[in-house]
Amino acid sequence: MKYIDEYRDADLIKKQVQKIHEITTKKWAVMEVCGGQTHTIVKTGIDQLLPEEITLIHGPGCPVCVTPLEMIDKALEIASRPDVIFTSFGDMLRVPGSHKDLFSVKADGGNVRIVYSPLDAVKLAQKHPDKKVVFFAVGFETTAPANAMAFWQAKQLGLKNFSILVSHVLVPPAMEAVLDSPFNSVQGFVAAGHVCAVMGYEEYEPMAKKYKVPMVVTGFEPLDLLQGIYMLIKQLEEGRYEVENQYTRAVKREGNIPAKETIYKVFEIGDRAWRGIGVVPNSGYRLKEEFSAYDAEKVFSDIANIQSIESELCISGLVLQGVKKPHECPAFGKECTPMTPLGATMVSSEGACAAYYNYGRYRTSVG
Repeated sequence: MKYIDEYRDADLIKKQVQKIHEITTKKWAVMEVCGGQTHTIVKTGIDQLLPEEITLIHGPGCPVCVTPLEMIDKALEIASRPDVIFTSFGDMLRVPGSHKDLFSVKADGGNVRIVYSPLDAVKLAQKHPDKKVVFFAVGFETTAPANAMAFWQAKQLGLKNFSILVSHVLVPPAMEAVLDSPFNSVQGFVAAGHVCAVMGYEEYEPMAKKYKVPMVVTGFEPLDLLQGIYMLIKQLEEGRYEVENQYTRAVKREGNIPAKETIYKVFEIGDRAWRGIGVVPNSGYRLKEEFSAYDAEKVFSDIANIQSIESELCISGLVLQGVKKPHECPAFGKECTPMTPLGATMVSSEGACAAYYNYGRYRTSVG
């Protein structure tokens, strides 16, 4: 496929791997932020091709995985109600709450539907005025423009039966939280190309300067990642800490300005809880006051005091922080599999545990 095959070319990949080996003289620990990048790395064995001096740390770049358990439980409670049509992207349906998941709610008779766009949920609200239609808005900045547009359209249509359960998180504050952690060992970041395609990378520049940590905005194909890692190691070896852009075919420094304008019409920045990390200041989107009528947490205000119970076996929080690898969890491949997941990192299409399991890494734990 044009513009894809060349980024999977075996000869080019071998040459790029060789270049990385040639410039690496010291031990370096770098984090790929995005879960999609993690899956490419594990699937293609990129981490096994690198010099042994380079350690890749998997970051919290899976929006499904960092959605707080409390928010999952709120979604389950809303979806269980007979007057509700609960809509979500498919990757949220298997994410376990304290006691069940959205598939279980659907099996028990709940009206839970997979949609491919938040605008599909708006259409359902038009079609079913006797039902309360809720869309589960989970994601990084990448999905925020489409979700903001759904709000905007619902308001223009004057819909009274449409709301969104918002759990949007932002990447730069999470990166800063990693750097501020007492357990941090990250010396450089392979930054998420899809987020930067929307937001640009201007806000990374002061962070790189403050922490003296280089960052390279990188795509998702094998050659993208190897080029990004090469650029990052080159900076580290030379003692530089800049923000560079490997993903020039999709990312501009300023990002997608119309998309950003759409986001800021509807959302404002506020504190947000991250599963496994805790509350990170100014790390998420929340609805502006003028759109509060579409906030599912206010429409269903009685869900505010839900008490959630985390699995005692699951260490997904440590995996999301990059402190542990998936196979270091005693439950990995045993109590926790894609069919019997204990945490979101085992079921999400961007989860590190799912990547290790699906691509045959350590099918049974070291515990």
